[in-house]
Amino acid sequence: MKNKARILIDCGDEKGLVYRISKIFFDQGLNIDSNQEFVDKESGKFFMRTVVSGNFDEAALETDILKVIPAQAHLQVIIPKKKKIVLLVTKESHALGDILIRYSAGELDAEIQAVIGNHKTLEKLVSRFDIPFHHVPAEHINREKHEHNMMQIINSYSFDYLVLAKYMRILTPDFVETFSHKIINIHHSFLPAFIGANPYKQAFERGVKIIGATAHYVTSDLDEGPIIAQNIIPVNHRFNWQDMQKAGRDVEKSVLSRALALVLNDRVFIHGNKTIVF
Repeated sequence: MKNKARILIDCGDEKGLVYRISKIFFDQGLNIDSNQEFVDKESGKFFMRTVVSGNFDEAALETDILKVIPAQAHLQVIIPKKKKIVLLVTKESHALGDILIRYSAGELDAEIQAVIGNHKTLEKLVSRFDIPFHHVPAEHINREKHEHNMMQIINSYSFDYLVLAKYMRILTPDFVETFSHKIINIHHSFLPAFIGANPYKQAFERGVKIIGATAHYVTSDLDEGPIIAQNIIPVNHRFNWQDMQKAGRDVEKSVLSRALALVLNDRVFIHGNKTIVF
């Protein structure tokens, strides 16, 4: 018997859904600790995230809910526990360092299984936290071979998500498809205006007045996957491009942290190329 669960429902909208689902909880003697729902009017889709507590049988609860929601529904009955993540990195330390500090302080609701880097630059940083670091060099081999070498290591771990903590290589469609909706990325929000090397210098030369960051699921469309979290901060003429870059890194850290908190606590529904975030 369990005592707490997250109920995630994604289905076609119908009248009385909230009542019928809530009655299941009542009939099973469960308490609703929190509940959020949303209807996307354009698609006619209903989304609901409910946290319940009490003694229940997981399979019986799932069976009873399926009886009162439309066919073709997507239902998850999740018993809360720490999810497992693997981090991919290149050379920049700010996103990785922030995650490692939160992890060490018990503020990250996850277990870090390993860090994989295509350079050795961050190995010493990772070693301070007693987390395995794997160097998978990419020099003189094609992307497919490099990803094959990475996947051999990745698949040796049990994990829920891959987190690109400023991993600066473009992933192949095959790699992305293998881990569909399981890869989370963080990048500056200048795209698509400023692409390529040193976007902060490009933004400075253009005289931008805000900078920001975007965390999203990775799809085969480069940097265009469903967005999980974003934020911006204002800048002005007193900022040189190095100041902008430093401020941008701070935003990237906070946005990635927020995105991870949302995903790790099952607060994100993927709906086409966008998200419903509770």
